[in-house]
Parts: sequence; structure tokens; C-alpha cells
Amino acid sequence: MNLPDRLVAAGLTLPDYGRRDLGAVLSAAFSAVGAADAVQARDARADQARLGLARSQHVIVVLLDGLGQLQLGEWGGHAPFLKSISRKGLTAGYPSTTASSLGFLGTGRPAGQTGMAGYTVRNPRTGKLANLVSWEGAYDAKEWQPHPSLLEAGQAHGVSVTAIGKPRFEGSGLTTAALRGGTFVGAEGLDARVDAALSAARKPGVTYLYWAEIDKAGHHHGWGSDAWVAALEDADRALRRLASSLPRGATMVATADHGMVNVTDAPRWDVAESTPLREGVALVAGEPRAMHLHLARPEEAATVAQRWTEELGDSAVVATRDEAREHRLFGPLDASVEDRIGDVVVAMAGRASVVDSRTQTRASLLLVGMHGSLTPAELRVPLMVAGEGA
Repeated sequence: MNLPDRLVAAGLTLPDYGRRDLGAVLSAAFSAVGAADAVQARDARADQARLGLARSQHVIVVLLDGLGQLQLGEWGGHAPFLKSISRKGLTAGYPSTTASSLGFLGTGRPAGQTGMAGYTVRNPRTGKLANLVSWEGAYDAKEWQPHPSLLEAGQAHGVSVTAIGKPRFEGSGLTTAALRGGTFVGAEGLDARVDAALSAARKPGVTYLYWAEIDKAGHHHGWGSDAWVAALEDADRALRRLASSLPRGATMVATADHGMVNVTDAPRWDVAESTPLREGVALVAGEPRAMHLHLARPEEAATVAQRWTEELGDSAVVATRDEAREHRLFGPLDASVEDRIGDVVVAMAGRASVVDSRTQTRASLLLVGMHGSLTPAELRVPLMVAGEGA
């Protein structure tokens, strides 16, 4: 079977690249405020039409890290406001993880163009792992991801652009790579960020607001846990206030970067302890639900892929880089970032995971909630719209 058929057989799907995907959100927002021409990465007017955004004076885009569409649907009773403004959802790209998704949201381009290809990625200059969240082990962010962000493109077009997040995120590698541009406003709590967004919305423009607590609770306690539900309720309360306080002519658009699966009691392999998985593999990058395998002998990619397929069985779909390129697993794969993609790539099915205890921290090995793969629980994200553009 070809790669798309193997994905379907495993309960996985390819992202909806170029249509109802995460890259459409900021693109549509700039089109809604009359700045479609600022967006060069994609057709902003088509994105606006697909997402159904009306003309607005100001659009606030809220990114709720870790809130998948399926999770919101199941626990919508704890988020009645968000559920009430939900529309047909979107897909993240592959891998469905924060660094890749923020790159997708921020530039309108998937990981195959930005090189934001996972939580960790092989740095081609050192041959070692680079962490694209902490930026440890990576090189200059504007070299790593040279495409302009939509925020900076909008600002250059004359739009008033504001980005709101924790103060420590200002100028970070991930922020610079994915969401550079505009005026950064540092605010710790969600209420403080809502206040900052409402202040920015008093004049025409686009605002981006990021909130990580749902994802954090899911990783440590699992989605559906008391801590996760509390974080969801906090977001629902705060965004209800944001929407009810919007200035005239303003719109709030909320989405997420990925969903999550709980991996407790699910199948797990450790590359460090498995000869079939370790053989021929020089470096494992990515994350436990979406791996890049960089090989000692890249010409052996088909052999390694077959061995991993035999070892993991129905718990994974394994493909060579050539297959990933042909079927646009990462979107269009640019030659300039191809060396950051594994010779072999692995997308996990169900709730299974593969770790590598030689390189992962003990804390990461103990996570309850994970994401990165192409299950509906990870890939599908909500689209929620309130205000005059709804």
C-alpha cells in the first residue's frame, strides 16, 4: 500500500494542507482587516472565505495550546462558551506539535517549508539534536526559519500588530522563528493577557495571544484530568470576558496547535533497549509520537523502515523520506530544509509511543499526555469565532 492508504488503515489522516488548516488562521485575520495583500505564503482572501470571517476593524487570534477539537467536544460542558462559538474545525500540520504548529500558524507555511519539523530536530550543522521549543542546540532563528512571519509581513504592510505572551518569550528562538514582528506585550496571567488584547483592539489591526496551560496540564496529568479540566474552565471564563468586552468592529478567533492522547498503559518501545529499532539508527529526533530517524547509512532507509514496521506492527506507520516527500506528509518539502527530515519518519497510531532513554530526560519519559501524530485526537483543532466578524 502507498503511504496515504497505510495511514488510513492505521486510523491516521494527512493534514488538510492549503485548505482548512492551521496556516489559514492568521492569513484569514489579515484579510479580514483589509490586508490580504500582505500575505504572500497563501491566498489570504480564500482563507478568509473558508473560515467565514467577516470584515473587521481588529482581529484577536487566540492560540490555546493543546486543546484538540475532540477534547473540546467531549468536555464541552466545562467550556460552554467556547463550545457555543465553535465552527467546523481545522487540522494542524505534521507533526502535530507546538514548534511545528506555531511555525505553521505564524508563517502560513507547513514544516516542510519552515524546517520547524518537531519538538527536537537534527541540527544539520552539528549532527546533534536541536530543541525547537527551548532553542537549545539550534542556530540563529532567522537562519533556521528565513520566511517572513505573517505578523512581520502585516506590520510591513502598515497594519498595527501586537503579540501577547509570557515576558520571557520576547525575542526567544521559537518566537523569532515563528512569530516575529509587531509589538510584543509581556503578560503572565491569562486575565492580564486578555486585558492587553482588549487594549490593543481599540485601534484597527491584528493581535495574537498565546496560552499554554491546557497543554501543560495535559502533559503532566493527562487530558480529562482534574488539572486539565480546571485549565479548560479558566480559558472558557477568560475568553468569554474577552469576547463580551470586544470593541465595536472587533472579532476574536480562537484555535489550538494540536490535541493530545493519553499514553498511560499503552504500548511503548525504548530505542535504547531494542536492537531491531536501534540497528542502523544514528540519531532519533522528533518526539515519542512522531519520530525522525537519521541513519548511519541513509541508503538503507527502506531496510530500516521495514524493520521498524515489523517491530511496531499496527502501532505505527513508517515511511522513508522519499515517501514523505511524494505524499506531502510535511507539506511541500523544500530542498533547503530536507536535511532536517529523517531518512525514515514514524507516525504512531492509537496511543502507542516510542522513546529513546539515551537522549530524553526522565521528566519527558514520565509524561501522561503526548501528541505529534496524525490521529484525529491530535490533528484536529477547533475554530471558535466571536464578535462582529462571527
